[in-house]
Amino acid sequence: MSSVETVTFQELNNDQRREKVNSDQRYASWYEAKLRAESYRGSLVWQEVKGEQYLVRSYYDASGNRRQKSEGRRSPETEKIKADWEQGRQEAVERLKSMREVMVRQAAINRAVRLGRVPLMGARVIRALDEAGLLGNGIRIVGTNAVYAYEAVAGVMVDPDITTTLDIDLLLDARLSLRIVTSDDVAEPALIGLLRKVDKSFERTSETFRAVNREGYVVDLIKPQRNPPWQNERVQVGCVEDDLTAVPIDGLAWHESAPPFEAIAIDEKGGPVRIVASDPRVFAAYKLWLSGQPDRDPTKRRRDAAQARAVAQIVGRYLQHLPFEANDLRMLPRDLFDAAKPLFETNEAKDANSF
Repeated sequence: MSSVETVTFQELNNDQRREKVNSDQRYASWYEAKLRAESYRGSLVWQEVKGEQYLVRSYYDASGNRRQKSEGRRSPETEKIKADWEQGRQEAVERLKSMREVMVRQAAINRAVRLGRVPLMGARVIRALDEAGLLGNGIRIVGTNAVYAYEAVAGVMVDPDITTTLDIDLLLDARLSLRIVTSDDVAEPALIGLLRKVDKSFERTSETFRAVNREGYVVDLIKPQRNPPWQNERVQVGCVEDDLTAVPIDGLAWHESAPPFEAIAIDEKGGPVRIVASDPRVFAAYKLWLSGQPDRDPTKRRRDAAQARAVAQIVGRYLQHLPFEANDLRMLPRDLFDAAKPLFETNEAKDANSF
């Protein structure tokens, strides 16, 4: 048996498991309906050119720029194209409306069976990133909020003493070219604009990587520390003057190089939220490393160690398709890999206890 302290979890009961499955399935249906409705962005209208009518399609390209394309002169064929498009758009709108109503009902059920975990402000920030096309495409969720993704897949709940948080860390992959998909209610393509869409009181602090709202909720934009340090590039998501600028932090290169881990968690009001984090094995190893940094606040070091144990044992006990093997985790230094390995050794015969 491992000498590592055993972490206890609260497993979902039968009602919770059933509704978690229902939530996942209904979220998938809602997301499909959303994508279909978004495919009809733009317009398909008749335009007159030199006395002739042409069917013109307006749409947005991959860069977010509005484009126009002629579908041809007015004829029975182009009239059918327009009629089919309008019918398809109407059906997509009605389907999305129906699925939204389903999701509202499911959220009420999720609240009733106490499935909600993700703090509401964090969930709203994550959804804004997802809506803007950044989540999983240049930005990952790291830090405490990532634990909600790991426990959601495992079907357990971690002791709230190590998951309660009033902040969220956004890992920026500076190797990628990021583009915000803007909407009419976001004035500028910038991260601070997305945060103000969530809560208009968000302001960048004197530490330019951080934004805080009037309730004290903190959003940090972070990136890996390059070696040597002078290779660090100044990176903003948007181009406005007060946008956040990512700060380099040691150890995040392991997260940056790790496989992504995606899950559907449930927020405090019962709504599903898609989280894209890093591989939980890398999360646990990083947290173990962080807990040993002498310049880190002692209280945070103890919390880091507790999170490392919890996530490692989630993997060892429930996510056995993710073995702690060197071939999968070559982004970790060998000494860290060896130090973290005992965390993943768990007594398989022992039942999970409730906290």
